Amino acid sequence: MDKTLKHKAAMQKQKEKVDKNIAAATIERGIVILLTGNGKGKSSSAFGMVLRCLGYGHKVGIVQFIKGAQRCGEAAFLQQNHPEVDFHQMATGFTWNTQDRDGDIAAAEKTWSYAERLLQDDSVYLVVLDELTYMLAYHYLEEEKVLAAIRNRPSEQSVVVTGRGGGSSIREIADTVAEVNDIKHAFKAGIKARPGIDM
Repeated sequence: MDKTLKHKAAMQKQKEKVDKNIAAATIERGIVILLTGNGKGKSSSAFGMVLRCLGYGHKVGIVQFIKGAQRCGEAAFLQQNHPEVDFHQMATGFTWNTQDRDGDIAAAEKTWSYAERLLQDDSVYLVVLDELTYMLAYHYLEEEKVLAAIRNRPSEQSVVVTGRGGGSSIREIADTVAEVNDIKHAFKAGIKARPGIDM
């Protein structure tokens, strides 16, 4: 068999397999996605889903834990171009910078109240809880309260949780879990973080 015929046969077999899997997926509901691991790209992936949702005209809510003390491109873009997106940042910066456990806990709890409101709003199609896993790893938020809010959200609402560490309980309730591994990172070679690429 020549290469063209062999390729066509392989692709036909692949198409049949894909079509069968598509036909078998009949449940219609929102999902929980956990993006974790020690590599770069978890938040970037979540914001890719934000853009997809906006492209379809869906309402989106974003809550960023930890981040916010330094400028980040996604926040700047959405606030300038999509003011309809409900976007809230904890705005204390990284916990290793604040070095104030009590202050960080108070900030986390206040920020979580915004997340809870979004998780109860059936008009919000996607909720992004960026860096939420840190809040669980550091015990800044009560884990069961967080899990209950995610479990009890409106059935059509999807949730994306990002962050490394602290995600084992979310992993159990998530429908999709993806791990980004750190194979090589420019920062470790002494290269500065770049606006638009890293922040």
